[in-house]
Amino acid sequence: MLGAVAAFSLMDVCLKLLSPHYPAMQVAALRGLTSVPLVLLWIAFSGGFRQILTRRWRLHLLRGLLAVLMLSSFSFALRDLPLAEAYSLFFVAPLMVTALAVPLLGERVGWRRWIAIGVGLGGVLIVLRPDAARMASLGSIAVLVAAAAYSLSAITVRALGKTDSTQSMVFWMISLLTVFAVAAAWNDWVAVRFEHWSILMVLSISGALGQYAVTEAFKHGDVSIIAPFDYTALIWGVLFDWLIWHTLPDRMMVMGATIIIASGVYLIRRGNTPH
Repeated sequence: MLGAVAAFSLMDVCLKLLSPHYPAMQVAALRGLTSVPLVLLWIAFSGGFRQILTRRWRLHLLRGLLAVLMLSSFSFALRDLPLAEAYSLFFVAPLMVTALAVPLLGERVGWRRWIAIGVGLGGVLIVLRPDAARMASLGSIAVLVAAAAYSLSAITVRALGKTDSTQSMVFWMISLLTVFAVAAAWNDWVAVRFEHWSILMVLSISGALGQYAVTEAFKHGDVSIIAPFDYTALIWGVLFDWLIWHTLPDRMMVMGATIIIASGVYLIRRGNTPH
């Protein structure tokens, strides 16, 4: 999961660089299109295409639709929000995953872990110092929509992991994302500019590696334990904001980030203890 977060953070940099130049749905489509060749090569050299056979089409279709919603919403939000701020809002996802894992997967989540996640979300509020206008902005709402879609997708991975291979889950997610996003973006498609091809290459590699890593993480780990590793994205967000957009976090963001990371570390150290 740590590797997945690092790869997806680099992918998000690419999405943010592309989002001012292309419609949000096209950015989601480009994420899928650039990853397909690498995914196909990986499947071919890791056991062949028989691994992608599945009977659970409904879950794969749902996951593909959720991927389109998540990526298009997040790409839209990145037009206006710094990475660190977008990640701070996105951190509602671990709480959503934990809440959904109880009724949908039958996982046990004790009160101490609920409190730790709540404390982490309190840290997010410190980072954002939200007011009514800020929280009602389209960018903020788009991030929350993306977080909800991500949380549901994580639950489907856990369910699919009982019957389907990692290759199957990655292939159908990327393929369906590509088909759905290209179809939705077709009428407003903008020609890709030559100077953006290097960004697309990085998007391809980081997106494919991140998808493999996150699928493996949610397939083999307890969802409510794996999800808090998402908090490490804030570190990457601050770093990339500084390196690329020359913005630095203020004291309140550092304080909030410390609380978020501390709560995540507590959850990790609790391991599989259900209390």
